[in-house]
Amino acid sequence: MGNFSIITEFLLMEFSSLRELQILHAVLFLLIYLAAVLGNLLTCAAIITDPHLHCPMYFFLSNLSLVDIGNISVTLPKFIVNTLCGVQSLSILGCAAQMFFFFFFAATEYALLLAMSYDRFVAICQPLHYGIIMTPARCLRAAAGSWLSGLLYSAVHTGNMFRLPFSGSNVIHQFFCDITHVLKVLTSDVFNTEFVLLIASLCCLSGCFAFLIATYARIFSRVLKIPSVEGRYKAISTCSPQLIILILFLASGMIAVLKDSSDTSPIQNLLTAMAYTTLPPLLNPLIYSLRNQKVKAAMGKMIRRMFFLKKHSSLKT
Repeated sequence: MGNFSIITEFLLMEFSSLRELQILHAVLFLLIYLAAVLGNLLTCAAIITDPHLHCPMYFFLSNLSLVDIGNISVTLPKFIVNTLCGVQSLSILGCAAQMFFFFFFAATEYALLLAMSYDRFVAICQPLHYGIIMTPARCLRAAAGSWLSGLLYSAVHTGNMFRLPFSGSNVIHQFFCDITHVLKVLTSDVFNTEFVLLIASLCCLSGCFAFLIATYARIFSRVLKIPSVEGRYKAISTCSPQLIILILFLASGMIAVLKDSSDTSPIQNLLTAMAYTTLPPLLNPLIYSLRNQKVKAAMGKMIRRMFFLKKHSSLKT
């Protein structure tokens, strides 16, 4: 039963009441988590160790991989531990931490995708000026600005929502601290302030989205003017992974915002939340390794080098 007084902790929902199924779910999501973290770590390591990938596009990709590791680490580890330990409660501080990092990594990823789209725009539409515009210093400032904007965005929203006590039901029909439920138990003063902040955020995000649409429209109009089929294919292959990742990110964001939990069962809500919190970090490395030959080659070279060193050291002993 939900508690309708001052909230001191939240109660999260379980996938099943059967202990065997709880352990099965924990093991399954542990495998998903390890696969996502390993895929993104391999992408980062391949970019760092291969000199051919030391360019702006892959620099931003390595930052995106770090964000994906953080993104999936916000919710899944806590869910796995709680499931194995049979715990449903989440403290107010724990909820604030999840909310802070959820906002932080989501906003940072959106800013990085903006930087990546501009990088592809310059590379395809202004190739002669690419080295002048996309200098290492500017790329570093763009990446630092992305992380800083995510930090600022998260601090403003989380600081506002958790500045006063909550009152209402403490039951959350999710496996993590769901934003929509927290909004329902805010006091009127905090909710009004948060509503204004969300409207301002929506206007800012809409402006950034318009920039993304305009950027990719210019890119594809330029690609269509390339006379050779091989040239068009090469240009599209350099920006298609970013575009796929962008679509995946926006689709997951729209599902998170527009989903109507009142018309669906709790299990459907849980599965939907699992989809938009785990799929982007899990699929992004696959998209890049499958669609980008340079990343695939760098990963293969790095893995072969690791096995060679291991084999060589075992022969010595």
